[in-house]
Amino acid sequence: MLPNSAAPSLINASTGTLISHLECPNCGKIYSTDVVRTVCENEACLSSLLARYDLTGGLHKDILIGRVANMWRYKEVLPIVNEENIVTLGEGFTPILRLKNLQHLAGKIEVLWKDESGNPTGSFKARGIGAAVSKAKELGINTIVTPTAGNAGGALAAYAARAGMQAVVYMPKLTPQVFKDECRLYGAELIEVEGSISDCGKLANEQAVINSWFQVSTLKEPYRLEGKKTMGYEIAEQLNWQLPDVILYPTGGGTGLIGLWKAFDEMEQLGWIGSHRPRMVAVQSTSCDGIVQAFHSGQVTATFVDGGFTIANGLRVPKPYADKLILKVLRDSNGTAVSVPDVLMSAALKEIARHEGMLIAPEGAALWQAFKQLKANNWIKNNEQVVLLNTGSGYKYLENIEV
Repeated sequence: MLPNSAAPSLINASTGTLISHLECPNCGKIYSTDVVRTVCENEACLSSLLARYDLTGGLHKDILIGRVANMWRYKEVLPIVNEENIVTLGEGFTPILRLKNLQHLAGKIEVLWKDESGNPTGSFKARGIGAAVSKAKELGINTIVTPTAGNAGGALAAYAARAGMQAVVYMPKLTPQVFKDECRLYGAELIEVEGSISDCGKLANEQAVINSWFQVSTLKEPYRLEGKKTMGYEIAEQLNWQLPDVILYPTGGGTGLIGLWKAFDEMEQLGWIGSHRPRMVAVQSTSCDGIVQAFHSGQVTATFVDGGFTIANGLRVPKPYADKLILKVLRDSNGTAVSVPDVLMSAALKEIARHEGMLIAPEGAALWQAFKQLKANNWIKNNEQVVLLNTGSGYKYLENIEV
């Protein structure tokens, strides 16, 4: 925990947020939300912390009628107390698009894309970073640091600039140049590192301790998850409060996967949805498939797996910090995990671009290949509704893609 003597008063509850506390899902320890927190302080635990809300007051979904179409329409279940601290570039409420010209390959299965590419800085990272930077502003933080495979660094640089904060970004040297350029253009300090995001994480952690910077590493602080979970609220709202049968999600750090599951639980407590849950599918690159291996071998944690470069930079996460939570979601949902090699990711990306007019990120393209695999082995069945969550724009990956 960092000192927080400069934190402003959080008395003005102008957002109507229902946040009550932070909780360790592993040991159950409770923490306040009005001081800076990272992970559980229990040395035997060190788990990610989850924001908890008082959902017993009968909040009705009709509150959403007429609200602005971005993620802050769900402000009561987001962690910002004072509306003046919200740092936004219009993130959220991205479209759901039905499969059109490739529908014959899906047969009797309804395939929907939740397309995050239109978010600020071109990816879903805008949601999590937007929430984390907003809460950091509320807590009086001035400098934020993160390790990144690409998109999170650009998002942090943009939102820090918007908030008047300093961003420090650690990024693998093998990351496409466009990600590096956007960080520098937004005014972030960029440090290029030989190795993977894990190597970046070690250096970011060391320098954060030395310089008293606040880290927003994936699931090493509680608030990025809160922004990512809004994808779950949107999917429910856009599908008339009926959840799909299956959701495929590209899984690097896994924040969005955990966030979706958290959103579904919160909405059921609010009475906005029923008890039906989608089967969740984690999709990884074969070069970095520790979650896939752990799931199919019955393990509760993942081992470190790093086979090197993948065109899906966001999937090169050798060991997610919240691997236990990811695996629990997969098992609780009766889901599964699938890995996809770069050659099939690239083919899927081109197939979607040429037939659907969508130039999606390689991470998203991996889902299309995984879907076809799961359909072929009858894991996904006729008459089911499936959502594929494309996390970003393919334009930022052109350096990785052979046309």
